[in-house]
Amino acid sequence: MTKECKQQFTLRITQANKTEMIVILYEMLLAYLDEAKNAHEQSEVQEYREALRKVKGCLDELQASLNLDYELAVRLFSLYMYCNRELIKADIRKETEPLSNVRRVIENLLSAYRELAKQDTSAPVMQNSQTVYAGLTYGKNRLSENMAEQGTNRGFRA
Repeated sequence: MTKECKQQFTLRITQANKTEMIVILYEMLLAYLDEAKNAHEQSEVQEYREALRKVKGCLDELQASLNLDYELAVRLFSLYMYCNRELIKADIRKETEPLSNVRRVIENLLSAYRELAKQDTSAPVMQNSQTVYAGLTYGKNRLSENMAEQGTNRGFRA
């Protein structure tokens, strides 16, 4: 994942509510799947395994956030376990077909959670973080990111 992509995810995380956090995790997982596929195509074994490790990290975070008191969470847990098994297959067999299976599951969940995120009006999970109003501005031969209310604490409470 590029530095710019990581910065964009970080910025989105600071402004995200609970549902948007899940959407971001799904998007990160898909980005790491792309990295794994690209590394496999270029026969870069270490990069392939590292990308799979990052996919698994996203999946582990999604599993850990489930409240298994609800039946929907139990079903999601089953889907995540299936994805985990497919990642293990992909790692052991060094093939990308299991990654396509994981992608299909996650893309379906992502589209559902994007719809839920549109309806979720709760406050961001992170409190006391920087607020972005202006977004990107153009300068001579560069693109700059402007943030408003950049106080001195930058998200930390005194």
